Amino acid sequence: MSKLPGWLGRVGAELTELGERLGERRAEAAGDDGPADGSVRDNVPAPPDYAPSVAAKPEPVAAIPWGMRVAAEAAWRLVVLAILLWVLMKIISTVQLVVMAFVGALLVTALLQPTVARLKKWGLPRGLATAVTAFAGFIVMGLIGWFVVWQVVENIDVLSDRVTDGIDELKRWLLNSPFHVTEQQINDLAKSLSDAIGTNTEEITSAGIQGVTVVVELLTGILLAVFSTLFLLYDGRRIWEWSLRLFPAAARPGLAGAGPRAWRTLTAYVRGTLIVALIDAVFIGLGLYFLDVPLAVPLAVFIFLGAFIPLVGAVISGALAVVVALVTQDVFTALMVLIVVLAVQQIEGHVLQPFILGRAVRVHPLAVVLAVATGGLVAGIAGAVVAVPLVAVTNTVVGYLRAYSQERSLRDGPGPHGATALDIAPTPAPGATAAPPAGSAGPAAGPAAPVSDAPPAEPRNGQE
Repeated sequence: MSKLPGWLGRVGAELTELGERLGERRAEAAGDDGPADGSVRDNVPAPPDYAPSVAAKPEPVAAIPWGMRVAAEAAWRLVVLAILLWVLMKIISTVQLVVMAFVGALLVTALLQPTVARLKKWGLPRGLATAVTAFAGFIVMGLIGWFVVWQVVENIDVLSDRVTDGIDELKRWLLNSPFHVTEQQINDLAKSLSDAIGTNTEEITSAGIQGVTVVVELLTGILLAVFSTLFLLYDGRRIWEWSLRLFPAAARPGLAGAGPRAWRTLTAYVRGTLIVALIDAVFIGLGLYFLDVPLAVPLAVFIFLGAFIPLVGAVISGALAVVVALVTQDVFTALMVLIVVLAVQQIEGHVLQPFILGRAVRVHPLAVVLAVATGGLVAGIAGAVVAVPLVAVTNTVVGYLRAYSQERSLRDGPGPHGATALDIAPTPAPGATAAPPAGSAGPAAGPAAPVSDAPPAEPRNGQE
């Protein structure tokens, strides 16, 4: 009986040792099959030593060069802007008559509005001041148009006789010129022109019918411009305030500051161009009159109207005056007219425009040429007239909005800190005790200076 407990003890010890070994193997198996928290993971065997190493593939975005990514981001935004501009141009071309009438009303209003303001300052009511200014302005414009038509009708017979004499003189010059032109060739050319006119009679007739439609559209546009001018003169401020409500609230402060500056630019452009055109017409017209060129007054009026198309209008009107002088007089007279036109235009470009128009509406000549060409392609003569003031106004608005956004970012952005704060900290005056750095306590530290809540001064980016 005494041997039985020893045998049982040995069996118990072996069972205990066997349980420990099973526990160790179970722990090893648990460590190989997954994490200790019980989650499942793949048991991927390690590759053999002789297997080649394979680099991990980068993300698709990282595989594209940075410059190409920037170009792609800019490209799709430009495509969206191009589509937006194309849709806008389609809409404008559909209602071109209304748009051009309103733009013409803006130009006339910019010319007449200072007179309305002056009459109101003298004590006239707003309605009466608007009526007097509009009536006087439209009467003057109508008289100018009637005067041009009257002069052309009165001198058309003289001009026709002079043109016939000029053609005969040109024919004689060609016959005696070293180009060996024969009279038969000149007659054949004249016959070809006559046949071309006879063949295209239907086209000319249809063009005449289309011309009637153009006249009707022109009268409609004039009426729209007249009514728009009256309302803009009478109630322009409230129309502008209503237009501001169409924009998001965050954009209204900047537009409210850019609008008056744009209007001052437009007013300065229209009044300055009017004065420059009047000076050109007077001096070139006097030159034509003293040189005994027919239709001197209608040509002067045409030069006055052409001055509203910068660069291009002056060239065309001056060339027409030279051609009329060449056909109706002689080569010497045409040369003298050319000298007069060039001299007046040089004085205009280097003295009158910088002095009268000023820097607020100064536009680079390349921008002028491109704007006039684009406006002429889009809307003809009317587009060429409004292209340059549109560019001048856009330049003023963009410059003000840029300055306003910079001022707002400095005002609303986080204050300077760290090394930047030390760099831009104000330098103490000579003899003054420098203030201790922020966070330090010193005997000279006093109460902090009050911080003003007033907004910064408005940036002076345009003419006041």
